[in-house]
Amino acid sequence: MYAEEDFLMLSGIQHFAFCRRQWAIIHIEQQWADNYRTTSGELMHKKAHDEGSFEKRGNLLTVRGMRISSRKLGLSGQCDVVEFRQDEAGISLFGYDGRWGPIPIEYKRGTPKENNADELQLCAQAICLEEMFQTAIPEGYLYYGENRRRTPVRFTEGLRDEVTETAKEMHDLFQRGYTPNVKPSKKCKACSLNDLCVPKLQKSVKVRTYIEQSIKANDEDTLVH
Repeated sequence: MYAEEDFLMLSGIQHFAFCRRQWAIIHIEQQWADNYRTTSGELMHKKAHDEGSFEKRGNLLTVRGMRISSRKLGLSGQCDVVEFRQDEAGISLFGYDGRWGPIPIEYKRGTPKENNADELQLCAQAICLEEMFQTAIPEGYLYYGENRRRTPVRFTEGLRDEVTETAKEMHDLFQRGYTPNVKPSKKCKACSLNDLCVPKLQKSVKVRTYIEQSIKANDEDTLVH
């Protein structure tokens, strides 16, 4: 169990699964850069994150921007959308009759990915909700903006174990303050941090150190001239 002050951002699990170096640059070194993909994704999440919004239609209760956390994973964040559907095996909710089963829904731009980064993030949300509400959540949905469809995701034992192990790795790197090197690949071209990461160099220095050294060199060059 992790203390609240040691919680990491849950959304980082998607970065970590895509590229451990990208995650470390963002979450350890606090470096960031936008490109079309990140900006488009942020706009989509702003539409979904109407924090504290409740909407009830028949046997469906929709909650947006719900804050969640897990001491087991040491992660905290927000769900884009949590749908509560009436379910006899579900939980009771203050102010609402009957019992309700929570279903997390994560919004993503584009289409389903080749890796399982999105599925890991969604499963982590489910684990948080299970811990908070003391219930079981068998599946959730990923909504992709390009095809405007929901993709169901089953939270298998294998996926849950991968979430737990990934969270442990994230905490280990964060505590050590370590930014790992990775082998450059074609996905680097689509990364908004390509210019900060400088994957072709793959030096052992931190990105922050590389940037600070570059700024210092530019300042010294300016003074000389």
